Amino acid sequence: MRKIMFVGRSESGKTTIMQAMKGKSITYHKTQYVNNFDVIIDTPGEYAETKQLSGALAVYGCEADIIGLLMSAIEPFSLYPPNVVSVSNREVVGVVTKCDHWAANPELAAEWLRLAGCKKIFFTSAYTGEGIAEILSYLKEPVDVLPWEVAKAEYDKLGFGPGESEKHTLRI
Repeated sequence: MRKIMFVGRSESGKTTIMQAMKGKSITYHKTQYVNNFDVIIDTPGEYAETKQLSGALAVYGCEADIIGLLMSAIEPFSLYPPNVVSVSNREVVGVVTKCDHWAANPELAAEWLRLAGCKKIFFTSAYTGEGIAEILSYLKEPVDVLPWEVAKAEYDKLGFGPGESEKHTLRI
């Protein structure tokens, strides 16, 4: 899989979405330093919030194939200046988090990410699972096999391929 680096302010959901993508239970964990996992680089929010630490994002960005710019759907303002993605030599995608929150305004967050220069935007919720499969599919390379593709292949092997499942459905 292609490696993604999550960038965003504190409490935007970087670590939580990483936990959801890895299939782990969602627990609060404050990221203290840059965590370089197999296909995910999780960064502390302070790196995006302060001028002194923001240079480190450029250094770690070289290890990623894609930069994921996160914005919570409950943000009252945007941290990102217009067209900020132009300074990156990596593809930058927008990730709107916390779409399931009662005060969420995902379209406003998406518009802020578009103004920052993101062409591709994912709408996610780590708690409901919304958008997680789409991000994983986007990061997938041709040789990668995702867990649900394995399950579908097993299902097809049992004779329940496309259209087969309707034949075995109880009709009333």
